[in-house]
Amino acid sequence: MEDSSLTHLDAQGQAQMVDVSAKVATVREAIAISRVTMQPETAAAIAAGNLPKGDVLGTARLAGIMAAKQTSNLVPLCHPLPLHKINVGISPVETGYEVKATVKTKAETGVEMEAMTAAAIAALTLYDMAKGLEKSMVIESIKLLQKTGGKSGEFRRED
Repeated sequence: MEDSSLTHLDAQGQAQMVDVSAKVATVREAIAISRVTMQPETAAAIAAGNLPKGDVLGTARLAGIMAAKQTSNLVPLCHPLPLHKINVGISPVETGYEVKATVKTKAETGVEMEAMTAAAIAALTLYDMAKGLEKSMVIESIKLLQKTGGKSGEFRRED
């Protein structure tokens, strides 16, 4: 069961950045995934590197890494964090591609949002790079798979 208190709201119900200054810095890691579904021909063209915009998968991986580093600029109440590891992998699946982003830090708060941002932006970049072949691609299932570290402990998605 998750804690139902809304820590990003003050006593008056207004948005606030949570004060994490009293927390101990611990090693924290989060893994998130997203999927991009597409026609088999589009997936094959991406795998073969036959797109006019260049290396789709390499560009999408780099975009995911860059996005993780910018999360606090994109999500209003996220803390800027020193990120010690960012890995974005993109693998073919039956319906297209799956993006898996792993982010690690040693800090007072977790990196779930950084991992999910990396997975989302890598998927968006993959779409952008391949939209000339297929505009009907679908980005779906951006979700946290697991997280470790911190006061709330471990989380692992069961589905």
